[in-house]
Amino acid sequence: MSESTARHAFGASRFSSASRAEASSQATAGASSSLRLAVVGAGPAGLALALLAARYLPLAQISLFDARPLERDVSKDPRTLALSLGSIQLLQRLKVWPAAHAQPIREVHVSQAPPTLRSPWFGASGEPEVRISASEQGVDQLGAVLSYGQLVAPLQAAWQAAAALEPARLFTRFGQPVTGMKQDTAGEVEIDAGIVERFDLAIVAEGGVFAEQARKALSHDYRQNAWVGTVTLSPGTPAGVAYERFTRRGPLALLPLPDQDGRRRAALVWCQPQDEDEVASLSDAQRLMVIQHQLPDAVGPLLDISALKCFPLGLNAERTLVEGRCVRIGNAAQTLHPVAGQGLNLGLRDAFSLVEALRRQASVDAALRRVEFQRAPDRWATIVTTDALARSFVWRWPGLPAARGMGLAALQALPPVKRMLAQQMMFGRR
Repeated sequence: MSESTARHAFGASRFSSASRAEASSQATAGASSSLRLAVVGAGPAGLALALLAARYLPLAQISLFDARPLERDVSKDPRTLALSLGSIQLLQRLKVWPAAHAQPIREVHVSQAPPTLRSPWFGASGEPEVRISASEQGVDQLGAVLSYGQLVAPLQAAWQAAAALEPARLFTRFGQPVTGMKQDTAGEVEIDAGIVERFDLAIVAEGGVFAEQARKALSHDYRQNAWVGTVTLSPGTPAGVAYERFTRRGPLALLPLPDQDGRRRAALVWCQPQDEDEVASLSDAQRLMVIQHQLPDAVGPLLDISALKCFPLGLNAERTLVEGRCVRIGNAAQTLHPVAGQGLNLGLRDAFSLVEALRRQASVDAALRRVEFQRAPDRWATIVTTDALARSFVWRWPGLPAARGMGLAALQALPPVKRMLAQQMMFGRR
């Protein structure tokens, strides 16, 4: 890892083995002393936060709530997650990164489908494109792709093991949906999950998808559908390359997956305007043909496609992460368009920053003020950038494709700017 990358690593110096020795003494006098903490939602962000809190807030009592029964097998959930390098480093530090089930991303290839600018200056394809490789950034991988189940299962197993070692401090409340939550004037949060319990701080990590959410302070329906599934690639297709293709109808992405039975695969995210969406009426062969036509030649022939699922897309975000003694992280704080693939990564950075603030600040309120201040630049940069990209596909302004193509070409031609983009993609805005 290069010196520059090491400086940007996901808090490596702050949550290193050397710093653990000081955690207990700092916690005794700090915000985490005798803290009663509730984590609502045992998805990746909620489980990661609970594990971080269990490890680095040694005096805190932590209760983890989720509606699903503990015995339900989550390992088979096939939903695809794309994690940044910073997120991987955090999970490695927690000793829960399932490397055997993840496909490293070695290169990201972003391009624009015709009509667009074409020039021999853009390379062999003649199309504007940006290529970001792990090797040029001095890292082994830019990120990785794996299934939801393969990530949640080891996180949950680690939590259960920690709770078994400290049953008087770590409490598992699975199979108990939270039906009510309110704050009182004494600075406590009352949570009703069949029985009523009181906490000093509640973290909501239950997000869900846009179509099922109550509308938050900032909400916009993009009138787009995301069709998701998997495609089988030709054996000669380069491994570990993520493709993002800007088309007139919306972004089209292929995310590399681990090979299965000797077949090279990729997760598909295919966005379509709802008013013109005809994907449901197409056969598998027709879907493959349309997708193939929109992808760059570098992808190679697509051999097969799975059944696809459809999800409406929108922006749904809170103005702030903190409201009194309640904090929202991940999709509970902001549900984003998948064009940038940053939803879970934002949630993990939220979790990291919250635990770090609780560990170092003198009071809970001071810690929450610190989190709100610290997370705002990264959060709003991601929200604004993702929202602008998503909206740009429904704009029909003359010259917009040409302008987007010029932007891609400029990024490729300016290595320092491309490196800044790569650092943000891997570690967020710091």
